[in-house]
Amino acid sequence: MNTRRISISLIVFFAILFSANIAIWAEPARKPNVVLILADDLGWSDTTLFGTTQFYQTPNIERLAARGMTFTRAYSASPLCSPTRASVLTGLSPARHGITSPSCHLPAVILKATPKASGPPDAKATVLTSVSRLDTKYYTLAETLKDNGYATGHFGKWHLGAEPYSPLQHGFDVDVPHHPGPGPAGSYVAPWKFKDFDHDPDIPDEHIEDRMAKEAVAFMEKHRDEPFFLNYWMFSVHAPFDAKETLIDKYRKQVDQTNPQRSPTYAAMIESMDDAVGTLLDTLDRLKLSDETIIVFASDNGGNMYNEVDGTTPTSNVPLRGGKAAMWEGGVRGPAIVVYPEDVQPGSRSNEIIQSCDFYPTLLQLLDIETQQSFDGISIVPALQGGTLQRKALFTFFPHQTRVPDWLPPSVSVHAGDWKLIRIFHGESPGRHSYRLFNLKSDIGEHTNLAAENPERVEDLDKLITQFLAETSAVVPLPNPRFDPTQYDPKMIGKAIPKSTRRPGGSGSKKPQRNIKLVAGWQSGGTCRLALKDGSLIVTSSGRDPHMSFKLPTELTQKELVLKVTMASNSRGAGQVFWQEKGVTPTFFRDRSRGFDVQHDGKPHEYRVSWSAKNPVVAVRIDPSNAPGEITISRILLIDADGNDVYRWKF
Repeated sequence: MNTRRISISLIVFFAILFSANIAIWAEPARKPNVVLILADDLGWSDTTLFGTTQFYQTPNIERLAARGMTFTRAYSASPLCSPTRASVLTGLSPARHGITSPSCHLPAVILKATPKASGPPDAKATVLTSVSRLDTKYYTLAETLKDNGYATGHFGKWHLGAEPYSPLQHGFDVDVPHHPGPGPAGSYVAPWKFKDFDHDPDIPDEHIEDRMAKEAVAFMEKHRDEPFFLNYWMFSVHAPFDAKETLIDKYRKQVDQTNPQRSPTYAAMIESMDDAVGTLLDTLDRLKLSDETIIVFASDNGGNMYNEVDGTTPTSNVPLRGGKAAMWEGGVRGPAIVVYPEDVQPGSRSNEIIQSCDFYPTLLQLLDIETQQSFDGISIVPALQGGTLQRKALFTFFPHQTRVPDWLPPSVSVHAGDWKLIRIFHGESPGRHSYRLFNLKSDIGEHTNLAAENPERVEDLDKLITQFLAETSAVVPLPNPRFDPTQYDPKMIGKAIPKSTRRPGGSGSKKPQRNIKLVAGWQSGGTCRLALKDGSLIVTSSGRDPHMSFKLPTELTQKELVLKVTMASNSRGAGQVFWQEKGVTPTFFRDRSRGFDVQHDGKPHEYRVSWSAKNPVVAVRIDPSNAPGEITISRILLIDADGNDVYRWKF
């Protein structure tokens, strides 16, 4: 054989072999990282994205928007937090997964939604008993990514259930601070009250968002050489309302009393939230991971319009109507940004309608991960690429009535193009609903109900609602058998039930009865007397039955309530909290009571006592011990299931 021919053959053989080895040895393309940032209670007008605020400062959110696409019509799955959070992780509507209220921190484990048999006499429809834990039967976004080679970490608020329903049971390798509550434990600024998580001892006034960002940075640094899923769910800007004093002072000097956004505390909270976003972006840049990271930023519901901070509401969602816990645009529309250099044009905007349920299927398409799962959301990749979405309608299911400003009875809504229809369950009569129809293009503030003028459009959109409820197997409100037309005032729909923070007995409250001495509005009973000293309420007990009661100036319609009391005692025995419900006798009895263990060491301790009320609560009673001694009470506060102030006592 020709030697030259053999040499050429050998060269070709080794060339083929070398090429094959390169193909074998070459590392596969790394999958993009995913950073999902979910702000808490951040309203549509709480950032500088839409030109709706002249008070808040969010340069890092603007910086994020410059890298990707901002959605002008982004909706949360619910006007309250836990339902939306469950929808982000499952891609399913609250109508399907059953979490419809923020009750996932309460003791009862409920895995199936049920309609309540009855309601207060002024309500035409009942509400639902919500699922209170994210069931582990769902294959979450975290589990999908983990099964596809991702390191997964959850940082911040969870509020979908404690063990065995924590992030660690839903696909996350890491969970910090592993806290099931509705907000930061105690406060934003250290010292905190987390069970197994403490502030940096070198930073005595550490801010929780600074710390969460620091923990998230450590996670990204640890997994910089492998794909990771960072689920950063902020505590900000949910109650309790406190912030760094330096920032509060900064914004206090900028307050304009003619501006509906004028809480310096809330503005300071916004800045700390924005700082955390900046920390994450800085880290991705430093680690040279920005070009291979998908970032999703959104809010879990609209801005809070019903608490009181600095003598005003936390924020204003103007030009939108309403806010958190309401079905109006202000309750469900929020900021949203998606960043991915490979698919999304930097600095772009989209007017397409998107919702929390969409993030899961969207991420799977961007990551080229196949699944057999069904979602209520859709992939918004066509919108991210500058196109339109083939979406017929978008639905929001909220079978509750919170009676916050601009409240509505139990409802479901549909968005279709420029139109929005709200169905109020049994709003006319049993089985006959009432409707609110708005054209959002011409009436973004939802001022004019066009239902009467457009019966055919109402009928068409209502058919979509009926189909949606059937497809999701939604548990819906029932006609209320206790409804009393004489107690029903349709003019009260959308009107706030006032929550007074004035000193009881002061201007505007009922005068106490004669011969009954009230101390800060509290009436002593049993074997105790009350006095005020140094801003605290002193309870001096001479026997086994000290107790004190308080008649609320306005009835509370919140069904889930938590009483927080801080007290120091040198007495003995357990404590109890009783409550009185409207129209129910006797006034206080043991079926409406909750006991709590008291530490009688003379040191102040905070106690939390929660309960569920069937009727409006009109009074509370506290039995701080069952023996002689002295109890010093420095704070008493009522909050709702979402951690928001309902009534705060002043001493």
